[in-house]
Amino acid sequence: MTDENSKAIIRILHLEDSAIDAELIGEYLQRTGADCQVERVWDRDGFTQGLTKGSYDLILADHLLPAFDGQAALALARELAPETPFIFVSGTLGEEVAVAAMKRGATDYVVKQRLDRLPGVVERAVAERAERQRNKALLAASEARYRALFDAIPQGFCVIEMVYDDDGQPVDYIIVETNAAFEAQTGIENGIGRSIRSINPSQEESWIQIYGEIARTGISRSFEGVVEGRGRNYSVHAFREPGDRPKVAVLFEDIRVRAEQQRRLRESEALYRLLDDIDSSTRGLSAADAVLLATTKMVGEHFHLSNCAYADMEEDQDAFTIRGDWAAPGSRSIVGHYSLAAFGERAVNDLRAGRPLIIKDNLAELPPGEAKTFQDIGITATVCAPVVKDGRLLALMAIHDNRPRAWTEREIIAISEVAERSWSHIQRVRAEAELRDANANLEQRIEERTKALVATEEALRQSQKMEAIGQLTGGLAHDFNNMLAAVLGGLNLVDRRVKQKRYDEIDQYLALAQQGVGRAASLTQRLLAFARRQTLAPVNTNVDDLVAGMQDMIDRALGPTIELTMCRTEGLGATMVDAPQLENALLNLCINARDAMPEGGKLIIETANVSVDVIDAARRDLKPGRYILLSVTDTGIGMPPDVVERVFEPFYTTKPLGQGTGLGLSMVYGFIRQSGGQIRIHSEVGKGTRIELYLPRTEGATKAAQIDAARPEAGDGAGEIILLIEDEQPIREMVSDVLEEAGYRVICAEDGRSGVERLQHLPGIDLLITDVGLPGGLNGRQVADIGRSRWPGLKTLFITGYAANVSVGAGHLEAGMAVLTKPFNMDDIIHRVREILDETV
Repeated sequence: MTDENSKAIIRILHLEDSAIDAELIGEYLQRTGADCQVERVWDRDGFTQGLTKGSYDLILADHLLPAFDGQAALALARELAPETPFIFVSGTLGEEVAVAAMKRGATDYVVKQRLDRLPGVVERAVAERAERQRNKALLAASEARYRALFDAIPQGFCVIEMVYDDDGQPVDYIIVETNAAFEAQTGIENGIGRSIRSINPSQEESWIQIYGEIARTGISRSFEGVVEGRGRNYSVHAFREPGDRPKVAVLFEDIRVRAEQQRRLRESEALYRLLDDIDSSTRGLSAADAVLLATTKMVGEHFHLSNCAYADMEEDQDAFTIRGDWAAPGSRSIVGHYSLAAFGERAVNDLRAGRPLIIKDNLAELPPGEAKTFQDIGITATVCAPVVKDGRLLALMAIHDNRPRAWTEREIIAISEVAERSWSHIQRVRAEAELRDANANLEQRIEERTKALVATEEALRQSQKMEAIGQLTGGLAHDFNNMLAAVLGGLNLVDRRVKQKRYDEIDQYLALAQQGVGRAASLTQRLLAFARRQTLAPVNTNVDDLVAGMQDMIDRALGPTIELTMCRTEGLGATMVDAPQLENALLNLCINARDAMPEGGKLIIETANVSVDVIDAARRDLKPGRYILLSVTDTGIGMPPDVVERVFEPFYTTKPLGQGTGLGLSMVYGFIRQSGGQIRIHSEVGKGTRIELYLPRTEGATKAAQIDAARPEAGDGAGEIILLIEDEQPIREMVSDVLEEAGYRVICAEDGRSGVERLQHLPGIDLLITDVGLPGGLNGRQVADIGRSRWPGLKTLFITGYAANVSVGAGHLEAGMAVLTKPFNMDDIIHRVREILDETV
């Protein structure tokens, strides 16, 4: 026994009463290079027990033992372990005794004075034993193959031994060996060991004489003969087996069985040709009716039928429609609608159970009422094959004759096979037709589906924004009330100090009111920008400034139980990104973090410049380069790995039904990836979550710096004519007064229609200032377009309380147009008017 990673193992039973000799012999055994595992015994009982319980590769035995000797041990070993090599190792074994022992079965002997011979003798004995075992295994395998081939022969085969009388004449034979086909060919059961006379006393004498002659002369012979009394006609080939005994090997076959087999083979070949022809004829057909016409005609003509028909079952498993059939000349078509129950209980039971309905003569086999149903459509004999799938009867195919007919097995098999194939062909052509229809409208459906998906995605994005705003509602109401209280209280105090003529105290209260208005305006503009609908409009953005500008909003969203920490990076680079969308993403991440800290905790927002090399880029699915890192870390409950793997999936949520759309990270993921960046998430249950946003770093001034650098100083008016359209009277009066004080001539209108009338009658307008949302059926943009149709290039300033880009037509401003959002400082509108009037269009 060997192992690929170790040396050979030899298991040895050692019969030795001397411990010293046993130890010395063990040392010599190690020189074999094998792992010798020795079990030592020293008496008869131990030796017998070892042979009985163990399996050994070798037996070593001393010759002289107390109360036991080597010769007895050899005899016992040959009885209990005849295949195991036996070697005497003795100091008293003489040459004559050793030779006698080897004749009785010992493998070899070694005298203790020459133990240097022991390793070689052991190796030779073990090798010879292994070779014998291999040869024995090969012989067993060969015999098994012979027996398998012997039994696989379809002809009958037997070996017989002849029996002679005193005069040497053959009078009987005994069956010595048979193959598996012997019984089928002869009908003789358990024939081995029996004489043919005892089996068939009427066996013709000629058979015995023929076999006797073959056994005597050794000349083989082939012949045909009939066995009387058994009704069999055989084709035989017989020859003498080598050896001293008179044995004859006989190979034979019942000619009638072979003829029947040949007949069945011809029928099978004809059936397969029919099925192949049907497949070939229907393969190129694209209509179910054409498939049925070809199939039923080929089957009907092949089997010389009166009719062949195919039917589809209805959902109720009773009604069926024969939709295609072939009728022989003189027979009628049976296409139409039928009830299975009308053909009788036998038809219902057999067909629904998946068994073919076989009727040779319905007048003789069925009750009169059921037979009449068949007779009414010209049928006397029928084979109806069902097509059953998943326990439901789907279709029927039947062959009919108008006369009684004994259906052959081939006809029954054929119609069952054709039924399955016809159903498959019909399903194929139906599927192809559906595919053609689908392909015809595929492009249109794809376009419609794409539009629907885009609309759904946009609606979901807006829903996410609105959900975030809804979560801020309570805090916003509180803040707005505080701001309005500052404005109202400041104005009340101004009014009281004016009545008290304490004018020197007015300025501080006006400043408080203006501060409250400024805070409210800033918060309103940020919310409008956050909630607007637009495609990405990336600008060069300083992420630190964006995060700092959102601090108040995030504080309100988090609530008093969560500590917010912002870690900014000096010299942080810029990135091209849609700033409102980034605000949306950051606020969503902060709200998710808040929900993960129901008992409170800490939220850290960090920014950093990072460089991504080739290795990190492959790990993070990014291009190598420089990036801005914006991370949000919370100390919340964290997420298990299975949730982390799914958080970027659209519509995946960890929240209960009715409590929001979930983590919403699919929206953030899509925005960040569209911006050329990447998002990564690290989370551990009980320790919190860190989400990292990577955005490509760019060079150049940010948007805010560019705007500030381009802003000119305001100047006074020079009598320019301004048309002001504003439906809110207080705003209209305040703007008109401040512009007139600045040196402009102002004409006012309260709605779109009156504004258009003034545009049409005034001799010349230098600037149109209009609200966007106006009553009267015309909005501010429409009024501006009408004005430009008369005064091309008419300069226009839109003032609005909505998000700037949305309010004037998705941000499509023409040259000479600008937007100022409400509320605004009066100095701002004076400055903006001067800026527009001085601008060259």
